[in-house]
Amino acid sequence: MNANDIRKKFLDFQIKHGHKIIPPAPLVLENDPTTLFTGSGMQPLLPYLLGQPHPEGTRLADSQPSMRLQDIEDVGDPRHTTVFEMLGNWSLGDYFKKEQIENFFEFLTKEVGLDPEKIYVTCFIGDEKYGIPKDTEAAEIWQEVFQKAGIEAKIVDMGSAQHGDERGIKPGERIFFYDDKENWWSRGGGIETTPLGDPCGPDSEVFYDFGEDKQDVAKFGKSHPASDGARFMEIGNQVFMQYKRNEDGTFSELENKNVDFGGGLERITAASIGSFDVFKISLMAPIIAKLEEISHKNYDNNTDEMRIIADHLRGAYLLAAQGLVPSNKAQGYALRRLVRRAVLRALDLGIGQEFLSEIIPVIETNYQDLSDDILPARNQVLDVLTVEENAFRKTLNKGVKELQKLGADQLLTGAELFKLQDTYGFPLELSVEEAYKLGLNLSKNYQEEFAAALAEQRERSKTASRGMFKGGLSDTSEQTVKYHTACHLLLAALQQIIDPSIAQKGSNLTPERLRFDFSIDHKLTPEELKQIEDQVNAWIAADLPVVYAEYDKDYAFDGLHAHGSFRDRYPDRVTVYLIGGTGVAPEERLNQSGLTDTESSDGAQTSAATQEANWVSKEICGGPHVKRTGELGHFKITKEESSSASVRRIKAILE
Repeated sequence: MNANDIRKKFLDFQIKHGHKIIPPAPLVLENDPTTLFTGSGMQPLLPYLLGQPHPEGTRLADSQPSMRLQDIEDVGDPRHTTVFEMLGNWSLGDYFKKEQIENFFEFLTKEVGLDPEKIYVTCFIGDEKYGIPKDTEAAEIWQEVFQKAGIEAKIVDMGSAQHGDERGIKPGERIFFYDDKENWWSRGGGIETTPLGDPCGPDSEVFYDFGEDKQDVAKFGKSHPASDGARFMEIGNQVFMQYKRNEDGTFSELENKNVDFGGGLERITAASIGSFDVFKISLMAPIIAKLEEISHKNYDNNTDEMRIIADHLRGAYLLAAQGLVPSNKAQGYALRRLVRRAVLRALDLGIGQEFLSEIIPVIETNYQDLSDDILPARNQVLDVLTVEENAFRKTLNKGVKELQKLGADQLLTGAELFKLQDTYGFPLELSVEEAYKLGLNLSKNYQEEFAAALAEQRERSKTASRGMFKGGLSDTSEQTVKYHTACHLLLAALQQIIDPSIAQKGSNLTPERLRFDFSIDHKLTPEELKQIEDQVNAWIAADLPVVYAEYDKDYAFDGLHAHGSFRDRYPDRVTVYLIGGTGVAPEERLNQSGLTDTESSDGAQTSAATQEANWVSKEICGGPHVKRTGELGHFKITKEESSSASVRRIKAILE
């Protein structure tokens, strides 16, 4: 069974069980300023997991392309990738543990055809300090599921992963309790670091057993599901959001409990073909085969290089197919880095010529089942990426010349070699190799010096990005929520004062400031910026209500004329946030749970509130926002600059 088959089976299975299929979010989220890329299927669902009703109901499912560049250094082993597709289903206060566990087991064994004997699971062992009990409910449901399949399923208190490395597992053991480092979900990680006010809860992870011969005991210890060894591979995680952390640090049960399931398409596909190497599945193997053909080398003897190339170019394809172009900033830089790392590894394989023109069509074929709504710029990918490839090959030539200059009359230090990598993308290994070829002298401690310079840069980057949230859900601190609302007012002011056709092209928010990108082909004048600033502050001073309502998508766009990009990617029902409006008291127009709409005889929504022309802002958005604009404070523009071609950027603060 190939990956495309499994994706379709999963979505069809969820429809059969009452789920609505929602469109996947873009890898670059227009209205999520807290992370570079969509890193999980649940990330775009933040407002609904926090309690806001979803337009499509309480049972949702999708298949979400995702990217996690924090794994980039691990790519090269059999299972780590920077880009992956997450199969997801959610229950928003609907079904809970029993139905979720039974359904996922049925999908794996009946739809995908996995051997139930090779499935192992983990559950949360509980925490006495915080009064959170052991998740015996999930464990007993699993035990019953296995027993119905004729499988003995002993339950074991494993505790920590370290204890598992020492103990291993015994015959008949199949369900394992681990601590919060393995089986607790919150935005902050473990129990101690769960943010106040946040939903959280135990999770139950599902693993596939590839056999004892895959476990490196000397390196990883004895076999068990939470081991770092290759025997067990996680193929799905069911998060049971049943608790909330209170302001005093304690935990209480949520009235409406949610299920958040995510399963890696690549890993489930690998399990379906019995391979612990995800690079042998249908989304990867054709890329590897083409690399073998081009390089005249064998995959088994060059796994690191070929895995890195296959992973990075797959990620680059998906980013470019969504309209991203390589640059030196944010997401564009990440795309550039993926292409350049792939080119460098191609050089290691002896591929000195342009080769993306041969690889990209293979990847394009792999993803032909994904719609143009998901990959709107797919026809431009080859041109965009080959331009970057050729530019980098020229950069490498510059790097050799710079290396010659640096080593002309002195020792080459590790710090200088790092600068060469940082400035020209010329990697350490290549610098050392070229230095030897050119007869240049290297410092005896060049490796330590290079490592020190790299560590210093990473610390600088970490400091610079502390405002960026690094988990699956967005930062919903009070100040960040204020900046989110301010973005809506800023867009409205730009459209009113400069040009009604202006559209948002991206944003980045921290508790300290907002950064807002918008479409325009010229620089704004100081007078225009002052007008925009004054207008936003006038709306803030008016203390306008901020409310939301659900609508059919077509009505939101064509009837209400709400602003929103990527129309085709939205579900059939959308949430619209509205600011302001005059002539009718706010409580008569809207309440905080949404509009009270009436239906005309022909089915059209005819709420007088939505038809009035005095709304300051009407945007399709998931929230969250403040309740009144008067909460924002004074809006001040600090900078206006170019972001990219025909896109300008405004930076602003709330005082």
